[in-house]
Amino acid sequence: MDRETLGQRIRALRIRQGISQAQLAFPELSDSYISLIESDKRVPAPSVIDLLATKLNCSPTYLVSGVSEDVVDELRVTLDYAEIALQNGAPAEARARFAEVLANADAVALPDMLHQARWGHALALEAAGDLEEAIAGLRELTEEANPEADLDHWARVHVALSRCLRERGDISASVQVAEDALRRLAASGHDTTDAAVHLGATLLAAFIQRGDLVRARQLAAQIVERAERIGSPRARMEACWEAAYVAEVRGDYEEGVTLAERALLLAGEDEDPRSHNRLRVAYASLLLRARPERAGEARELLGRVRAEINTSADGEIDVAWCLTELARAETALGRPAEAVALAEEALELLGDAPRRATAGALTVLGEALVRTDRRDRAVEVLTSAATHLEEMESSRVAAQTWFDLAELLAETGAAEESRLAAYRRALACAGV
Repeated sequence: MDRETLGQRIRALRIRQGISQAQLAFPELSDSYISLIESDKRVPAPSVIDLLATKLNCSPTYLVSGVSEDVVDELRVTLDYAEIALQNGAPAEARARFAEVLANADAVALPDMLHQARWGHALALEAAGDLEEAIAGLRELTEEANPEADLDHWARVHVALSRCLRERGDISASVQVAEDALRRLAASGHDTTDAAVHLGATLLAAFIQRGDLVRARQLAAQIVERAERIGSPRARMEACWEAAYVAEVRGDYEEGVTLAERALLLAGEDEDPRSHNRLRVAYASLLLRARPERAGEARELLGRVRAEINTSADGEIDVAWCLTELARAETALGRPAEAVALAEEALELLGDAPRRATAGALTVLGEALVRTDRRDRAVEVLTSAATHLEEMESSRVAAQTWFDLAELLAETGAAEESRLAAYRRALACAGV
């Protein structure tokens, strides 16, 4: 059934109230202009809609959409509840509430609310670990987004899509989304904005995950330089964070820690809680590698993040990452049994779907199993981790994992053929 047009709605309200076009128009408008509006030959400006709504004793929202204020209020409350659930780390509840708005027939006539629900629904899907559905929704949103209308939102949608693709293991697709978005920003003269830094950081993460360290170094330098020119704390924080990531990959852990500490200082109280938690987990991870003597401090920080994680929009993947790094800290502190329990908890959260976080948890679990002398199980787990990483184009990390597995096989006295096969896979992943 077709909805009434704006003109038809104005005409119906006018007739219902027994007033003529001239009476509705007087004194601000002309009756001929009212006639053109009612015949849908003119689209009134927002100020005219406000004026006509006042004269017709209805709300501007009803005049434009045909949806009553009661229904609009109900949908708005549902959206607010969904946003709160997402921020409080309840993605399943958020997903259900956003879906409720999307299923409401009246939402079609409320484009702003409909878009808010679709965006929130995609983020809730990501937070719940449903990456396939999240990617499908985000692809639609990127196709509809307009950088000229809302540059920051346009960037956020592309960042989210690239991030989900990277987490699912589609590194090439993740790179393409971020590169295409950055090219569009450059072409429109928006390459010196916070949006450009945010997209650049997303692209950098994909380069590192793919093992493209040369391009990662070049891009990191560009991001830092661009952030300094922009000058906003958020841009500088993001640049320092990603530069720390590059330093970690290069093995320069001390520089990475310094940069991560600078990023933490720049992250204000109003920073997105999810990003802030990720930054703290990344910093703790760096501490474990750069300064193993501070493993207790890293463990304490990760424990605080774990306790707070349900007060933010952190989803299952972020929680699993925190648990994985906690397991790494426990291993460093000589408590491999506790590490095994934490890594297994992370894997239970992540489920069976192959993703980057799963490979990371498997790797840490394998290391902890070695420390508990469960070497056969460790071989099985590390083989699974290396296979996951190789399938997800994470060549650098996959090469290291295959190499570690080969060394473990040597320690366990496994057949030479198995050890050589693992070494060959490591070399192939490293491009040798």
